[in-house]
Order: sequence, then C-alpha cells, then structure tokens
Amino acid sequence: MNKIKALIIIIMSLISGSCSENNVSSKKMNITAKEILGNNNYPAISYGGYRKTSRDFQPSIEEIKEDLKILSAIGYRILRTYNVHFAHASNLLKAIDELKIENKDFEMYVMLGIWIDCKDAWTSNPDHTQEDLQKNTLEVNEAVRLANKYPEIVKILAVGNEAMVHWASSYFVEPKIILKWVNFLQELKSENKLNKDIWITSSDNFASWGGGDKSYHKKELNELINVVDYISVHTYPFHDTYYNPSFWTGIPVNESSSNDERIKSAMTRSSNYAISQFESVKNYIKNLGVNKPIHIGETGWSSISSDNYGQNGTRAADEYKQYLYYSNMIDYGKKNNISIFYFSAFDEPWKDFNNPNGSENHFGLFTVDGRAKYAMWKNLDKGLLNGLGRNGLEVSKTYRGKRKNMMIDVLTPNKKNK
Repeated sequence: MNKIKALIIIIMSLISGSCSENNVSSKKMNITAKEILGNNNYPAISYGGYRKTSRDFQPSIEEIKEDLKILSAIGYRILRTYNVHFAHASNLLKAIDELKIENKDFEMYVMLGIWIDCKDAWTSNPDHTQEDLQKNTLEVNEAVRLANKYPEIVKILAVGNEAMVHWASSYFVEPKIILKWVNFLQELKSENKLNKDIWITSSDNFASWGGGDKSYHKKELNELINVVDYISVHTYPFHDTYYNPSFWTGIPVNESSSNDERIKSAMTRSSNYAISQFESVKNYIKNLGVNKPIHIGETGWSSISSDNYGQNGTRAADEYKQYLYYSNMIDYGKKNNISIFYFSAFDEPWKDFNNPNGSENHFGLFTVDGRAKYAMWKNLDKGLLNGLGRNGLEVSKTYRGKRKNMMIDVLTPNKKNK
C-alpha cells in the first residue's frame, strides 16, 4: 500500500512539474510589450550583427546565434532592429526561434524596425512631402508577415528610424506619412490581422517628437502621438559635443580640477543633457493632454573617432567616456522604469566603410571581433561570458584588460577657464 501511495505521489509530482513548465512557457509566449517595456528585468539594446564593411554580406543564422548567446548571458532580453528588407531581420528571428527550441529557458524579444523612405530618397533631389510608396509598402507588409510568423518574439513594430527629423536630409518624410502607416497597422490589430497586443510606434529624434524646434509642431505629429502605443525617443549628446557643444566645452572649469574630475563632470553634463531632451518630449506630450508611455529608443557613445569627436575635434570618443555615459543612462533608466535601447551591441564597420576609425563604426559595447569594451569588462570578471565568442575568437577584454593602458587613450575635453 505504501508503495502505491509513493508511486501516486511521484506521478502527481511529474504532472505538476509538467504543468508548471507549460505555464512558464505559455507566460513567455503571451508576454506583451506593455509588460516588458519599462521593466528592469528586460534590458534593451540596439542590435546589428554585421561584421563586414558592406551589408552585401548578411550575418548568418549561426553568427547571429553567437551574438544572441553573448547578449543573453549579460542580461539583455529585448533587441531593436531597423529594417526588414535585408535578410538580417528574418535571420535574427529564426535564430531566436531555434535557440528557444534548443533551450527552453532562452528568452529574447524584438522591436522590429520598418524602414521608411521619402520619394527619390538618397538622390540629389529627395521629395520629403511624398513617400517611396512601392518600397515602403513592401517593407510594411514584410514586417507584418514576420510579426505574424513570430508573435512570441516580435512585441513591437517601429515605423521609421529617424524618419521625420530634418537632418536626415537624404530620406526624411513628413509626419503624415508615418501617421498613415501607424494607422494602417493599428487597423490590422483591430481586424485581428496582427497580434492585438503588439505595440506600434515610430522611433525618432527628440525634436521630431515635439521636444525641440517649433517647426516640428504640426497637426499630423499631434495625431501621431495620439495613435502610437508609446513614444520612442532618440537623444545623442555625443553628436552634440560637436553640433551643439555648449554643455560640453562652454562650462568654466577650475584650473585645480584633475583630468578625471573634468571628464566625469563632462559625462554627467552629457547624460543630464540627454535626460533634458527626453523630458522636453514628455512636457510637449503632457501639454497636449496625452498620457502615454515614453522610452528611449536610441542613445549611445562612440569609443573611437578620427573625425569630429577625436583628438583634433571635441575629444569625446573613447572607452572610458563610453563607460561613464552607459552607466549614467542605464542607472537613470532603472531608477525611472524607462527602457533604454542602448546603441549599440556590436561595432558595425559598414556604417563608415571608407574610414575604419570613423565614429559611426564604433558605438558598440563589443568590437567586431568580440572584444568587450571597458563598459562590459565587469561581465567578464563575473564569468558571465566564459566559453562564448564571436568569429571564432573567445570574448576577451580590450586593451588586454589593462585599465591603465585604456586610460592612455582617454582625452580630456577642452576647457573654458574661469
């Protein structure tokens, strides 16, 4: 009799365990953007897996899996992409899907980007009042297809990347174009042709969301703010060390200040500058009477520059400053329940392929060959990246892990004396 009771207990335990696993699996599948955005358990990062100087060479599924294992090991759970007209996006979703099959505990979600161009984009005479209808339609339809194929992975669709900001002079569109496509996607949700819980947004510069120049304050922008599920804001003090440097070099500094004190002060001002741009968007939206989540869809700091941000420029680019900015912004996000899609996971050499040391190539927290920059060293110290690698090389520290060598390359911002 005791043997029968013991057998029943074992069977019930197995059934209970199976049900528990199924519940966890079901919860992961059904988790929504609303639950993961602003949730400190789901850190976010921008991801491009390109390893070559041209996007003609798309990263393979196996290469993307290498990257996913690295990012997952250090805690990232949401990735942002930028378009679907290259194989990169579909390969990423397939790679995540395969890793979920291989390991039931693997968890990764995607903010899938939809690239939007104006008519005659990337020519000498772009028409910003009209769109490239054929290209944009294909892009949107492919994003919908992928979102429906991978509903347990794709939680957000972002219509356009910096597609409304006027300095994107090669391709930007008026807000009415973005509004049209956001309305289209929201209608698909209402017709059950797209997951009703998927969130729709556009990811753009703070000024495009009303936080800057009044030239952006248009009726169509206000309508767009009302129909997106949340606001995704970009802010880049790194670039403004050159284009709007008052916060960077316009602050008087005591002669007695050490170089390290000056650097830390400059980086505190930089993160405060980013936060002020974010807050300006919040204020604009509040003044419209709109209560909607706002997150940072992109911000970052380059570690190398032979152009405007290097030794002969603003002296902003190096790994130490990148570490300070990363730390400041991630802390701000955690304290305020704001998702920060940090830009970016890995260096991407295609961005400025004619200039290997151009700043645009070096925003990654990891180099192309998988070396962890200073902001990521602590993850190696904790053993989180043991056995993981990229392009056949095990993850290691830049500068061979010697901080004093790293600090040799750190440039102190030019100062304005009192």
